[in-house]
Amino acid sequence: MISTYRQNYNAAFSEEKYHEFVEGIKADWPEQLDFRVAETPVFVPAALKNKLIEACESFVDVIVGPHFKVKTQHAIPLSQHVPHENDHASFLAIDFAICKDSDGELIPQLIELQGFPSIFGFQSYVTEKFREYFPIPAEFSNYFSGVRSQAEYIAKLKEVIVADENPENVILLEIYPEQQKTRIDFTVTEAFLGVKAVCYTKIKKKDRKLYYEKDGRELEIKRIYNRLIFDDLTNFPDLQTDFNLTDDIDVTWVGHPNWFFRISKYTLPYLQSPYVPETRFLSEYGDEFPADLENYVLKPLFSFAGSGVKIHVELQDLKEICDPENWILQRKVNYEPVIQAPDGLVKCEIRMLYVWKDNAPRPELLTSLSRLSRGEMIGVRFNKDFTWVGGTTCFYEP
Repeated sequence: MISTYRQNYNAAFSEEKYHEFVEGIKADWPEQLDFRVAETPVFVPAALKNKLIEACESFVDVIVGPHFKVKTQHAIPLSQHVPHENDHASFLAIDFAICKDSDGELIPQLIELQGFPSIFGFQSYVTEKFREYFPIPAEFSNYFSGVRSQAEYIAKLKEVIVADENPENVILLEIYPEQQKTRIDFTVTEAFLGVKAVCYTKIKKKDRKLYYEKDGRELEIKRIYNRLIFDDLTNFPDLQTDFNLTDDIDVTWVGHPNWFFRISKYTLPYLQSPYVPETRFLSEYGDEFPADLENYVLKPLFSFAGSGVKIHVELQDLKEICDPENWILQRKVNYEPVIQAPDGLVKCEIRMLYVWKDNAPRPELLTSLSRLSRGEMIGVRFNKDFTWVGGTTCFYEP
């Protein structure tokens, strides 16, 4: 997106260097990398950076507004309501497609937002790895909010996730973490913060307290860095556990499960902005659907990682839905291919990542990640056998 830096990067790039880069990651974290890292970072010009921040902060204004919790109360399924919800989310992940406006200027368009953490640990690690192997301008940064180094970034994460607790009394919660595609992030997070990934099935409950085993010792869990979503548990209907997510327990949730529902696709219809494509609950249409359904995408409210999304919508699809209040219809956006690869242009999505300290009035923008695509959608199954696609990082022009 910044032609000079793109030309310099591509001129220095080679398949051999990229192979060394990937093998370097695998050497640092053996058998942990289970998704494709793209061949290039994204160089984001200052004008686009400012639009991304402006868009995000306008959404934050809505989230911190006085009526947000009332509006989103019905987002939480009754059977999945977790006690002791805190005043605000601990994390925000806000996804934008990079497009062009009518004047030909780059503009972000909101795709989705989540009150849920992303790969905060791995993202900082891989950014430094890009600097190690490729020519990255020293004045460009992947951090925000005054953060100037990885050490400062880790300190910010620690404030949110660990707070004043001993890291041994804080866990990263997942279901079978060793099988997750993002497990490399769990490993990096433990290296950065001392917080161990623990399987949901390995936790013991005694009265109102939770415990896990580490090095033969039984340790009390006081804070849970939550990476587990209810959707994942539906894949294991016969799962036997000592405690349920909905139990009333003495623990502090870092990323309370209720906020996964509150700040989600459910929030999109409440956001009015040049950076938000038209989005409405399907139930709002009654029987009068848009005539140009080819320009819309249908999304279930309560799904994750693109599950259930329909990009070729037909009238019959809408008529067959028996719970339209749990679906949204969103006007499609046209991803602009803006990343110059050696063999063509590549589409780009940027996820802005916020952390939100306990009792802080607003969340704090900390970093971002990007995903590159040549397929019909962003995602692994739409980009098989392509190069210059996958997860990567952003470097922002000062």
